[in-house]
Amino acid sequence: MKYFPIFLATEGRRIVVSGGGEAALAKLRLLLKTEARLSVVANEVIPEIEDLAAQGRLTLIRRAMEPGDALCAALFYAANDDDTEDARVTRLAQADGALTNWVDNLEHSQFITPAIVDRDPVTVAIGTEGAAPVLARAIKADLEERLPASLGVLARVGKAFRSVAEALPMGRARRAFWSDYYFGAGPAAFDAAGEDALAETLDSLLAQHLGQTEQRGRVTFVGAGPGDPELLTLKARRALHEADVVIYDRLVTQEVLELARREALMIDAGKEGFGPSVAQSDIDALIVLHARAGAHIVRLKSGDPTVFGRLDEEMDACASADVPFSIIPGITSASAAVASIGQSLTKRDRNSSVRFVTGHDMKGYAEQDWRALAQPGQVAAIYMGKKSSRFVQGRLMMHGADASTPVTIVENASRRDQRAIGTTLATLPDAVTGLTGPALILLGLAPRAAETFAQTYEEEIAL
Repeated sequence: MKYFPIFLATEGRRIVVSGGGEAALAKLRLLLKTEARLSVVANEVIPEIEDLAAQGRLTLIRRAMEPGDALCAALFYAANDDDTEDARVTRLAQADGALTNWVDNLEHSQFITPAIVDRDPVTVAIGTEGAAPVLARAIKADLEERLPASLGVLARVGKAFRSVAEALPMGRARRAFWSDYYFGAGPAAFDAAGEDALAETLDSLLAQHLGQTEQRGRVTFVGAGPGDPELLTLKARRALHEADVVIYDRLVTQEVLELARREALMIDAGKEGFGPSVAQSDIDALIVLHARAGAHIVRLKSGDPTVFGRLDEEMDACASADVPFSIIPGITSASAAVASIGQSLTKRDRNSSVRFVTGHDMKGYAEQDWRALAQPGQVAAIYMGKKSSRFVQGRLMMHGADASTPVTIVENASRRDQRAIGTTLATLPDAVTGLTGPALILLGLAPRAAETFAQTYEEEIAL
């Protein structure tokens, strides 16, 4: 992030614009929405700016800019449509201590003005760091259509009611009240009777929420998918937005964690096979501890929580503590992996079933039905198989598997640094050497048109 987005308090503060033409007017149209004291410094100005000065909406200084003109200014805009003059006035403003923006010159600007969706006091700012103004305008147009004109009124009336709503306990109870207001009772009341109905609606809604018994803590087991945040389900996103506590595994990507509510307590409960781990009993205890404190917990698991996620143990812990829970499934790593190589897990006349197996369990390497897996045409998705690859190879070949059986290893499935390695059972242990990311081994599958498909897939996930 090259530019840090902030909302600057402008009430009563100076903002200076150097320039009196169309470029200056364009900035003034936006700045006039603030509560700042605006000054325009220019030798010549167009009639529209003169009219604004005559109306008392800005101070007009009819001369070229001089040292001291930007003293005590919070922001300064160089908008002369003349590079030489804009360079000169920018230097003067910076010497006066103002943050400067040189219109249409990203390189020499200390700040940039984003595209803005205005539903005062609700404001959405959209920036692309100057890389794609067309994209920013497109996002702005989309949001303009989505956000109702009444949103500003709802927010303004709600803001005045905030001190009254503090009668509710901070946290989930208060969030539930405001959620009901902004997404249910408030819009319905406004549509039916306008702004005058909102105060009564808030009073009634508050009494309703104060009369509710305290909500119990609960747990939502959420599948985080293989890594790409766009593969999260809508239900999973909603759970992350509502969570008080998020307990996550080490394979959950940072991009997915970014979707959690900012105020949520984030707890890393990562486990690594044959390596440093948080004990499962400690994770169970953490879940119960926070649930008994009344929190909504999201237990975030990579892929689908029902596949090799030790979900039963955590559900048993919840049941023993009388903690309610629910499960939101996710896209499995196996599904993402086969999609990335242009294959399917089942195919007519090849295999009518597929096995999900793990390379190791709590006691070490996991035993499987090796005789069945070694049969021609079998397909298996092997989780946690990097360190057990030689063991898997040995067991399969011992039971008659062909050494030339195709194998594909997909590292970091669905992520930007994903890669697929096509190999055979004979060379499987060598193929996993050096892999550092999570890898899934697809036994019995080879990449389909690997180079062409991989290029297309990478282009798609980059969008």
